[in-house]
Amino acid sequence: MIVILKKDPDQQQLQHFRQWLEARNVSIHPTVGLNQTIWGLVGDTSHLDINLIAALDVVDDVKRVQEPYKNANRKFHPADTVIRVGDVEIGGGTVTLIAGPCSVENEEQICQVALQVKAAGAHMLRGGAFKPRTSPYSFQGLRAEGIRLLSLAKQVSGLPIVTEIMDASQLDCFDDVDVIQVGARNMQNFELLKVLGELRKPILLKRGLSATYEELLMSAEYIMAGGNENVILCERGIRTYETYTRNTLDITAIPVLKQLSHLPVLVDPSHAAGRYKLVPPLARAAIAAGADGLLIEVHNDPEHALSDGPQSLRPEAFDRLAGELRGMAGLLGRKPQPGEAAEAPAAG
Repeated sequence: MIVILKKDPDQQQLQHFRQWLEARNVSIHPTVGLNQTIWGLVGDTSHLDINLIAALDVVDDVKRVQEPYKNANRKFHPADTVIRVGDVEIGGGTVTLIAGPCSVENEEQICQVALQVKAAGAHMLRGGAFKPRTSPYSFQGLRAEGIRLLSLAKQVSGLPIVTEIMDASQLDCFDDVDVIQVGARNMQNFELLKVLGELRKPILLKRGLSATYEELLMSAEYIMAGGNENVILCERGIRTYETYTRNTLDITAIPVLKQLSHLPVLVDPSHAAGRYKLVPPLARAAIAAGADGLLIEVHNDPEHALSDGPQSLRPEAFDRLAGELRGMAGLLGRKPQPGEAAEAPAAG
């Protein structure tokens, strides 16, 4: 249920209304705008009399929400959520570039790539330390040592770091991680999502291989229901009958998710394509469709990468793509990141 309050309501009446709701085990999630305050009522609201609430002097309007996800619902939170990671803003009209190798392999590799993607214009560094792999014989990541090397690359480059968690038991290793990624295979690991809901650290939630939009938003709801509202959605391609690409990038997911939810939406064209030559056009399509940013795999020696070399861009290719994306962002009227100058649109 959504309650839209009148402008400058009587504070004593408002407090009585709040107490009345809380006595009925209904929690209140307020959204305060310039001209309007909205209370999102979460809990069993089926027993609340909508006409009684609408008749209150402090209430302008009241509506029931049919969707099962409440916290992630744009009806509860009309304005876009902007998640801040250091000096980086994710959402709200900016374009955030997150780049780095699929796997952290050694100190030289991750530090070199970190400096290269930063020079090209990346805002954050990605790299896998704990690697969920289809085959038990594939490289599984350096685990805690990989996160230590990511932290070292963070010190060298100044870039915030993003890396994937596979199990709640690994959480002690993530103190220095700026954004915790939940991979596609764990999108419906609800016990893990509950634990992450107890944090206040941003969570990057990837869509499952065959998940619907509602299922993705319900997974976000698990995190937000625990009190952690710093959730970033990520479309990374879904499984279809097509075998030419690794997955099929669902461009439709971007406008749909942004219509249904206030949460930022990123796109991972690398995992969608599985082929490095397809990454730039998919990245451009994602930004044109309204994505708030991209996760792009970049490796300085993709032929010898321990994982996902075929979908990784070389640093010089990422540099060209980042320049193109800045130009697109300028033409589309997207906001620069704090401290960045706006890209001038091309003449003509």
